[in-house]
Parts: sequence; C-alpha cells; structure tokens
Amino acid sequence: MFGLRDGSGGHHWRNLVVAIGLLATCGCDRRADPQPATTAPEGIRTFTGSWSATGTRQTLSLAPGQQAAVFKVGGSLLLSGEQRPHLGFRAEVIGFSDTLSGVQARSVWTDEQGDKVFSELRGAEMGPGKPITGRFSGGTGRYAGVSGEYTFSWQYLTNNEEGEVSGRVVGLSGWARLGSPLPTTTGGAQ
Repeated sequence: MFGLRDGSGGHHWRNLVVAIGLLATCGCDRRADPQPATTAPEGIRTFTGSWSATGTRQTLSLAPGQQAAVFKVGGSLLLSGEQRPHLGFRAEVIGFSDTLSGVQARSVWTDEQGDKVFSELRGAEMGPGKPITGRFSGGTGRYAGVSGEYTFSWQYLTNNEEGEVSGRVVGLSGWARLGSPLPTTTGGAQ
C-alpha cells in the first residue's frame, strides 16, 4: 500500500511503527505544547451550533428605503463541539435595528439549571444573510465571568405584516472562556 511490501510478514511495518513511536516521544519538545491535545489554549472552548427562534417585530417606515424595527425573539440554541461550554440553552434576544445604524441587541442564554450567559449583539446591516457578532458580557452560576465571541447570520422563515417573525441562524460559531464561578456563601452577613 505504501511501498513497503516484502515477504517477511510485515517486518518493515513493525520497524516503521517503532521508528514513528520513537520520533514522537523523543523528538518532540514538550514545552512547545504544554496543554493536552483535547484542551484549547488558555481555557478557550470553541463551538458551533444551531439556533431557531420565533417572536415579534415592530417596524417603523422612515424616509424612502429606510426603516427601524424593535424585535424580541426566543428559541432553542444547541451547541456542538468537543469543548462547547454546554449543550443546550433557551436563548432570548431583544433588540433594535435600522437601515442606517445596523443592529444592536442583547441576548440571554439560560441552561436547564437556570444559569445564564449574557451577550451583546451587533451587526453593520440588518437583513437576512448579514453577519452579526455576539460578545459575551458575563453570566451567572457556572458562567460567571464568561468571555468570548460568536458570529452568525439570520435567515427568516416567517416575516409577516402582523409582526410575527421566525427564523434560524446560519453559520453559528465562536469561542468562550469560562471564568471562575463566584463563591457562594452560607450563613449571615459578616
């Protein structure tokens, strides 16, 4: 298969495996990668995910071709990746968008134990397929002190005259660094 065939029943294969093993253990500088292979540098956890949401949107038409809107959506957020901060969240977003200044919003992700992750969302333009960036701004419980960023674009599934919206994110990916949860105290004030 790799040009190492002979009639000795795999003798060259054994030598090759031994040589690769020796190179891997002796020829590597351990200082070059102090982290185990499964841990991202400096505690960073990368993730991808899927997020679908429904909610409402109120639009105000401005000058020709310009409009502003306030919106509130919520739905299920599922993360994937070996280092993801958690598997699933209930994600809620409230925000403002207009054709001149783009999108500004705030998001809360809540896990099944009630711990929350807070983030700020921004985008240069509103509309389907336009990139939106989220920046984690803290959290509660196990997410206290979280930092990081994520990006995605929005795809409408429903956007009607009555203000009902539904959609999903496309290309959700990011990273998070979990902080140390704040210690809980038991007993009275000191």
